[in-house]
Amino acid sequence: MIIGTRGSRLALWQAHFVQAQLKDLGIDSELKIIKTQGDRVQHLTFDKLEGKGFFTKEIEDHLLDGSIDLAVHSLKDMPTDQPEGLTLAALSYRAEVNDVLVINKAKAVPGKPFQLADGATVGTSSARRKAQLRDLHPGLVPVDIRGNVPTRLEKARTGEMDAVMLAAAGLERLELDLSDMVVVRPSPKEFVPAPGQGVMAIQTRKDAIAIRKQLAPLHNVTVGECTNVERTILSLMEGGCSMPLGVYCDRDEVGNYHVWAAYAETHDSVVKRVQLSLSTRDGLAERVVAALRPA
Repeated sequence: MIIGTRGSRLALWQAHFVQAQLKDLGIDSELKIIKTQGDRVQHLTFDKLEGKGFFTKEIEDHLLDGSIDLAVHSLKDMPTDQPEGLTLAALSYRAEVNDVLVINKAKAVPGKPFQLADGATVGTSSARRKAQLRDLHPGLVPVDIRGNVPTRLEKARTGEMDAVMLAAAGLERLELDLSDMVVVRPSPKEFVPAPGQGVMAIQTRKDAIAIRKQLAPLHNVTVGECTNVERTILSLMEGGCSMPLGVYCDRDEVGNYHVWAAYAETHDSVVKRVQLSLSTRDGLAERVVAALRPA
């Protein structure tokens, strides 16, 4: 099988992880690196990029023309609507779901919210993170930042910014040494992550029935149920990856579903928060959306 992937260190980690899983199933594979719009255009923030699927479209084009057999994506980068002819064949385990603040030690202020003083600069291009940072610590100054995980970290390490905000999953998977930094880990119930955060998605063609059957053992059912709720909420809110919307769904040991959501119309407007629990997924997403955006 030929696996399509972006070329960043994290994307390659994810593709190699899936490759190892396939090997355990007795399936040989090779990687094909594909550059996406999000990789090529580094001077614009996500809300300035045109369309959806900044990190997926070109890879999906290769799937559709048959030059790759499957693609490995970060689920949070994927639009909720699949292109005609493509489907998600499997979702991975979920890594740590929360966002983390990585702070230059010289700029950390113990006792302050997030250990950051008023006026501290935080690198992030995510409208969702900007909105929630301002909501929880109005004195912070979000600063647009692009680049891969090590590049962003270096901006905090060198003092170009006081801190950067990143997904815990990427830091966990890359096993980066952060011993010279201060790391703050807000609860995902308070600082609500992006829908699908921490999950890898394996995408293939709908008509590739044999490949879909081979990939079926890689699917995590519980992760699929919870992220389906999250992404349904995103779809009902008619938002893309750049919408200031955080949604986190968890399933407890007795089968109840718990959702935390945080939504702002823009990165600098008021954040509305919702927490809802039900014993079923039926109607859960619709009820959250109704609470977030009343008619």
